[in-house]
Amino acid sequence: MKKHLGVLLVLAAWPWAGLNAQQKSSTATFKVQARVNAACDIVATDLNFGAYSAQSGTPLQGTTLLHATCTPNAGYQIGLNQGTSPGATVNQRRMVSAPTGVLNYQLYSDSARTRIWGNTQGTDTVTGVGNGLSQEHTVYGSVPAAQVVPVGDYADTITVRIYY
Repeated sequence: MKKHLGVLLVLAAWPWAGLNAQQKSSTATFKVQARVNAACDIVATDLNFGAYSAQSGTPLQGTTLLHATCTPNAGYQIGLNQGTSPGATVNQRRMVSAPTGVLNYQLYSDSARTRIWGNTQGTDTVTGVGNGLSQEHTVYGSVPAAQVVPVGDYADTITVRIYY
């Protein structure tokens, strides 16, 4: 019985034995793709000028940092608005103190404090190209000397916008 069973198994498998040698195949290809869009984030830190004295005769100066993180090779521009104080413009920024105190100041993109940092793309913004890492940009501030203002705490809020 064992002998017959072995012969039957060999005979049953025989038609399929050459099947692998006779198989044919066909191929196809497909693309794998993705688009990487530009993306940027901006982080700002506060600028505190400290104590102001109108009698000092020299402007009060300070700096702060902005951190831009953008996709590699993404061009960007950073703009600063005029602030939230009533009557302020990019060319004449103002800190206010209740009820009527106004202390003028300015923000610049250069250490010589000659280029006012504004919010008009291609005109008074700061440009950069992303590298995937945080890139620092210094904001240079100045409070002009000899302003006669009441005692108080003065403040303004600037909105930083990154265009990409």
